[in-house]
Amino acid sequence: MGHQVFLLFACTIIALLASCSLLVSAEVVEHSFHVQNRTITRLCRRQVITAVNGSLPGPTIRVNEGDTLVVHVYNHSPYNLTIHWHGVFQLLSGWADGPEFATQCPIRPGHSYTYKFKVTGQEGTLWWHAHVSWLRATVHGALIIRPKKGHFYPFPKPYREVPILLGEWWNANVVDVENEALASGAAPNNSDAYTINGWPGDLYRCSANQTYKLKVKHGKTYLLRIINAALNNQLFFKIANHKMKVVAVDAAYTDPYITDVVVTGPGQTTDVLLTADQVPASYYMAANPYASAAGVPFDNTTTRGIIVYEDALPSTPITPILPAFNDTPTAHKFFTNLTGLVTGPFWIPPPRKVDVRMFITIGLGLTACDRSGKNATCAGPNGQRFAASMNNASFQFPNKLSMLEAFFHNVDGIYTTDFPDKPPLKFDYTNPNNSMNSAIIMTKKSTKVKKLKFNSTVEIMFQNTAFIGIENHPIHLHGFNFYVLAQGFGNYNPAVDRKKFNLVNPQERNTIGVPVGGWAVIRFRANNPGVWLMHCHLDVHLPWGLATAFVVENGPTPSTRLPPPPPDLPKC
Repeated sequence: MGHQVFLLFACTIIALLASCSLLVSAEVVEHSFHVQNRTITRLCRRQVITAVNGSLPGPTIRVNEGDTLVVHVYNHSPYNLTIHWHGVFQLLSGWADGPEFATQCPIRPGHSYTYKFKVTGQEGTLWWHAHVSWLRATVHGALIIRPKKGHFYPFPKPYREVPILLGEWWNANVVDVENEALASGAAPNNSDAYTINGWPGDLYRCSANQTYKLKVKHGKTYLLRIINAALNNQLFFKIANHKMKVVAVDAAYTDPYITDVVVTGPGQTTDVLLTADQVPASYYMAANPYASAAGVPFDNTTTRGIIVYEDALPSTPITPILPAFNDTPTAHKFFTNLTGLVTGPFWIPPPRKVDVRMFITIGLGLTACDRSGKNATCAGPNGQRFAASMNNASFQFPNKLSMLEAFFHNVDGIYTTDFPDKPPLKFDYTNPNNSMNSAIIMTKKSTKVKKLKFNSTVEIMFQNTAFIGIENHPIHLHGFNFYVLAQGFGNYNPAVDRKKFNLVNPQERNTIGVPVGGWAVIRFRANNPGVWLMHCHLDVHLPWGLATAFVVENGPTPSTRLPPPPPDLPKC
């Protein structure tokens, strides 16, 4: 009897200690974001931008897996505002996801809102950004998730961790740039520069002293957390005479992949290990655009930063040889050589059983010109207005209530659940002869979403189209990671291409670059109730309508149901 009592006492103590250990390892990380306009100097001119806490990029947030993040956002700017935590799962915290009129109404000027959510089940590099209009051009920053205390990276601990945010700069107010394009129905003005951690680099006018510099010690290994925060451009990134080892993308560990070039689309992140193993000197890091749309004007410039070895003699930095802007083979090689780390801490094999299969065409298009009222100007091709669509449905956000509030409170009239599982017409999707085929490039605005049962497995085949022009489209899914099973060029052929599926160690992502003139197949499990956007992360295409949303139904138990909204959720 005494022995049993002792064992019971010992087990109780062990359980208490384990519980205390869990409590100690998880913390509440709190930040305040003061968002307001400020004037800074770039490219020989003073420009008003909207920024968080006066900095570009904004503050870096660092948490450990399992922590709760609390961010108080004070909107002192003249614009409506929301903040999206790009890539965070938001398990049962969809109210904090952030996209305007999808999960919340905007934070009005002069108002504030507090985001609170737990960061769980993922490690690596993510980021945060404004999810209203083009404000994310300057309202963004890194979100770094380290292993919880007592846990470690699946690679040797680096000497130092360095966020590298690749951005895009306009010599103009970016909100005005977007509004002018939307008013005219034409394409927006291109950017004037790219940036590394907010600095354009010495190839641009008046920018010799506005170049990012990173000091390194010979023999040390650095973890570069590369984030493509550009609005409308995919980018090549290289460091002269140095190799990089990719160890994660989109906060999901990968098998180590050694490369001399990183390719990254807007919204994507790439973690690389850089060993300072070259002759001590100065070396340029550089980024230039991967612009896959033939004949379409773009910002064909290059941003540079400098890596300087400690104790190196002053010298002219060595310059990397960058890929050509249309080097699709290099981009495709990079994207298709990444595989998931099956020994990683959160690896789960891809589901084999599929409940919902969708075939989604993506691309540009046109909407009919309305000659009355504010749409009197129609400067797109054929006198129409530019649009974009998925399965010929051009998405239009509601403006009276967020979709998530409509879902939770069963409010009709905000969205419809008739987003099609396949395009309305089967045709030769990637044939350039269809580029301006008036019989199939016209689309209409709607707010169509797809309803999914909780925990269903969804497979999506994205098919690029040749409408207006053929290009690579980075598609971002909120609320989930997905497995990239395969990708290729031309029209998807299930008889042939399904044999290419990687169901052993596919890469996990939250943003996939669908190849130019090609296709990609992804799979995910809808295990998070709420409303989750899926959209092109080229900001020029989102307001044009290249988006839809998934409405994931509640699960059968309280722990699988969306909780009520926070009492201070902004009102429309």
